Amino acid sequence: MLERSALAENALQALHDEDYDRPFNTQSLNHETMIFTGGRRGISLDGDWNFCVDLLDTGLRQKWFSMLPMPAEERTEPWDYDPYEGETVPVPSCWQMLKEKWYFFEGSTWYTRPLDMAGELAGKRRFLRVGAAQYDCKVFLNGVFLGNHYGGSTPFFCELTDHLQPGRNWLMLMVNNTRTLDRVPMRNTDWFNYGGVYREVELYETPETVIRDLFVHLVPDGAYSRIRAEVEVDGDASEAVLEIPELGLSETIALDADGRGTVTVETRPELWSPETPKLYGVVLTAGGDRVEDRVGFRQVERVGDEILLNGKALFLRGISVHEDDRDMGKVTSEADLRRRFEHARALNCNYLRLAHYPHHEMAARLADELGFLLWEEIPVYWAVAFDNPATYRDARNQLIELVKRDRNRASVVIWSVGNENPDTDARLAFMKGLAETAKQFDPTRLTSAACLVNHARNRIEDRLAEHIDVIGINEYYGWYEENFEDLVAIGRNSDPGKPVVISETGADGAIGEGAPARGLFSEAYMTEVYRRQIATLRDLSYVKGMSPWILYDFRVERRQNIFQRGYNKKGLIAADKTTVKEAFGVLAAYYAERREAEAAGEGDA
Repeated sequence: MLERSALAENALQALHDEDYDRPFNTQSLNHETMIFTGGRRGISLDGDWNFCVDLLDTGLRQKWFSMLPMPAEERTEPWDYDPYEGETVPVPSCWQMLKEKWYFFEGSTWYTRPLDMAGELAGKRRFLRVGAAQYDCKVFLNGVFLGNHYGGSTPFFCELTDHLQPGRNWLMLMVNNTRTLDRVPMRNTDWFNYGGVYREVELYETPETVIRDLFVHLVPDGAYSRIRAEVEVDGDASEAVLEIPELGLSETIALDADGRGTVTVETRPELWSPETPKLYGVVLTAGGDRVEDRVGFRQVERVGDEILLNGKALFLRGISVHEDDRDMGKVTSEADLRRRFEHARALNCNYLRLAHYPHHEMAARLADELGFLLWEEIPVYWAVAFDNPATYRDARNQLIELVKRDRNRASVVIWSVGNENPDTDARLAFMKGLAETAKQFDPTRLTSAACLVNHARNRIEDRLAEHIDVIGINEYYGWYEENFEDLVAIGRNSDPGKPVVISETGADGAIGEGAPARGLFSEAYMTEVYRRQIATLRDLSYVKGMSPWILYDFRVERRQNIFQRGYNKKGLIAADKTTVKEAFGVLAAYYAERREAEAAGEGDA
């Protein structure tokens, strides 16, 4: 703890070194260290962990991770924190939801728990999986730093194999949620900055040969008669075997020196769609390892200004949603997600926009099962540091982690690479690179971003539009933009040549005690905005979908007037996820009209 500093003979490293984070910011836990977990049985590490907030980063400065369990009376130095005793918190959780004094805390925290290993350790590999931790998570095992991960919404893996010992081990995570100018998102956002290990933590045991990746999809050639599989195996294996029993398929895949292999097979699966969400069991074996998945096969493409699903024109009847809960913060559950989809069904939706970051992977699995289409995105939000190579590397890694996690999900049809970013040269290069990365890792889906409107010329105008498949537009005419006639002019002046999805629109509607009866923030005003938006947008032939903002009211620091009180009130349902606002019925009726017209083959409604 009391190391001498190189600065001066009388200086202590823990007090005077402001470069203390550098050795622990390798960002070595990234998309390259992921393993495929479908069909594996993980050992849950959820439950109570020892916990401490660390505003001054004393833990890294004093190297708390190197402290071994020791009775207080035997210590030779006074510890400022004992990682093995004291306060505990549940994992998963957001610390803001646990104590009022932690509500606005931003900084570092420490999580510690024992990890007991019984029996022989040789012959198996062991991987820690953290579903999500906001934002920088550093992993220590038995006092050794194993790596860190950037990004608050994607899973990461850390191999523990060479550092585990028989009996008791100690696992420590340092989690930091500080908003900085170089992170993704950066300092200024419009949702609450939760902190903590807020998704599940598991330990996976595998053979020495481990399947790292499996990507199975319908070949997007319009024939609907070929399935392609791409695999990656780490270890001593020269081949893998792919099976889809219901289709009678069993194919051997030759692996190259890097453990990669592909196979394309002729078959004609029943196609997945929202109306018939058919899933097939898929099994891959290699070198004693085995993984499974349930995969739907479908083709999504852009032709002109149309979005086609399995060759048929598609209108996205959607709603945006945050991963936010009044009581649990960002922690979610299957029950919470199923309620979300039930509300989307009641709205007559076929699509949801999961904003503004990767949501829990269970959302896409349930959408596969229930028959919903999804737009998924990474938090390249507003003005990130587009000219910073480190920021681009972070964003690119978050995108690849999301794609690799969810690219077997038939429900996911759009990867979005950003939201409401200023059209600068640096931004264009940054976002173009991300769009190309999405296509590199998954050529079977469409790319999008919430693009810009030139308000001086009243037209859709964004250089990024040339490099994506679907143009997302966030417009708030009737709310932030006062002149509703400008929306009519934008429709008249724009001819984008690509499908446009109104990725956001809406208005705040406060309800309950103290809510206004009319004017801004009233439920009546919100409802009228929805009516006028629908009346205008329905006549724009290139608009191929919409996902108004938003399904539920959600917590956010920047919304503090007397009607908001720390919440964005644009939800069609209040923050209790029960109380439905009047505009819900207006949107549901429009979507029902569109659905019935599409079923009757009438096209645009």
